[in-house]
Amino acid sequence: MSTTQNERLRDLLEPLVKERDLDLEEIALTPAGKRRVLRVVVDADGGVGLDTCAELSRRVAEELDASDAMGDRPYVLEVTSPGTDRPLTLPRHYRRAAGRLVKVRLREGGEVVGRITAVDDAGLDLEVPGVKGRRPTARRLDFGDIAGARVEVEFNRKVTKDEEGS
Repeated sequence: MSTTQNERLRDLLEPLVKERDLDLEEIALTPAGKRRVLRVVVDADGGVGLDTCAELSRRVAEELDASDAMGDRPYVLEVTSPGTDRPLTLPRHYRRAAGRLVKVRLREGGEVVGRITAVDDAGLDLEVPGVKGRRPTARRLDFGDIAGARVEVEFNRKVTKDEEGS
């Protein structure tokens, strides 16, 4: 998608997304046969439900149909929330992943796997699991030290007493 079209779409859609207290994470326009797929990814602190995506999708479709932003070629609209495999790139992504296990690639080389315990404007605190029965350790990472990060999917995570009460 050309930068100009991307900017026009972002300018058109961002107010609709902000009205619902959501963040516009991504806009992607890709060819799919004779059509194109416009994928709009939104997120919020508490996550985004299906009803919210459906309502926003209707509103976005109305706005696109009333404008010339998509031209005259047919397109399919997808409004969705980010999946667990999306990279964590902004402080709000880390904040929304608090309590989750993440794998962090460090700029200096190497990786750290740990659970996010706190996030602020400068970086995040991790609880790194202990090896061979040892206690977990705390580790602080500044955002500038991080080359990339993703949430690790946990299928059999044990819930702590603190989490049961929340």
